Amino acid sequence: MIPPFSGFLESKPLYYKEIDHERVHRAYARLRDHIAHPPAVHIVGTNGKGSTGRMLAFLAWQNGMEDGKWKMENGLSQSESTNHFYPLPTTHYPLSVGHYSSPHILRFNERIWIDGENVSDEVLEEGHRRLYGILGAEMSEALSYFEYTTLLALLLFERCDLIILEAGLGGEFDATNVVENKRLTVVTPIGIDHQAFLGDSIEAIAETKLRSITPHTQVLLAPQAYAEVESVARRIANERGCGLTMEDGRWKMEELERALQNKAWPEFLHENASVALRALEFLGISGDVEALKDLELFGRFYPIAENVRIDVGHNPLAARAIARAMEPETVLIYNSLDDKDYREVLSILRPKLKRVEILPIESQRAATLREIEEALAVLEIPWDCFSGQLFSHERYLVFGSFYTVEAFLKSQDLGYNQKS
Repeated sequence: MIPPFSGFLESKPLYYKEIDHERVHRAYARLRDHIAHPPAVHIVGTNGKGSTGRMLAFLAWQNGMEDGKWKMENGLSQSESTNHFYPLPTTHYPLSVGHYSSPHILRFNERIWIDGENVSDEVLEEGHRRLYGILGAEMSEALSYFEYTTLLALLLFERCDLIILEAGLGGEFDATNVVENKRLTVVTPIGIDHQAFLGDSIEAIAETKLRSITPHTQVLLAPQAYAEVESVARRIANERGCGLTMEDGRWKMEELERALQNKAWPEFLHENASVALRALEFLGISGDVEALKDLELFGRFYPIAENVRIDVGHNPLAARAIARAMEPETVLIYNSLDDKDYREVLSILRPKLKRVEILPIESQRAATLREIEEALAVLEIPWDCFSGQLFSHERYLVFGSFYTVEAFLKSQDLGYNQKS
């Protein structure tokens, strides 16, 4: 008997100290002949993966080539794309595009986006039943949360013309790296994070992430904070016979600034948009900058009220980008997981802070109140516990993790609790 998707997923832990990296490949080998394999863009990095991927997916969906030329050139003729379940049309406008991202803020559905919409509960349940049936109970139960949901996304994307896959915390051993038919790897800014899994140095972390690159494909390197990342990228691209392009984040920037002047996006989102547009050029898909006016990047320095912004960033690299965008005298509503460098994060944000209000979060990896309090005391930042009240005369930023943003939204009557 196949268990319901929601209960099945909740039974899997979100965090693993050790994992069998070959397991997802064994499962994919069982799945691969049951699904189509659209061209894929793989996005790896530390920061900016979600926003860059969503911009890329949104623009490709909005601006696909009307005459089907891109599809034919990329091997998507009907005869080649027909699989056991669905045939793909030979012409289609706009392109059908899927985007897989993680983690989610409020609902799992946020992780799988197809043609402008998060997937419905009904589609998830149907896809889960098919996937569980293909893999069998033993393998389905053995896969990790991220492994199983990655394969579920690939199954649900089978009718797409293009898929955008965001790697999880890794690269070379990430579940998303099972995908076939990669056409481009986009490398967003790499910084120090998840050291227990990836290594204690920028070089080690970059090595792990960049070894996800498929030989003889194209690689687009977004602007990097560390020169070591560029060195590692050049070496691995050369070893694997890949074309490597360094993007400076200024591609079509004048057009972006003109088109997005009313959106009040910070500089780092403009840079991510520039990278997304450059990626589209590599794919041979036109990118209309004006279309970004209609894109909402929930959780990315996102204004949920006139004086309240939320951001799911959680590491020093993200904090530096946020600090450049913040207004002075901001009240920071904050919490952190215990494996994050919250002392460095708070130190970076300190010049823009009026005070910190600590919001409790539910996670086995949450830092203790005492640890954060000690960091705030050393930095001489005033703090209190979050009372749940917001005042119109204050300016707020909710930051620290997806868990922090989720807890905040659920504590407030802001209309986001049922966000699909």
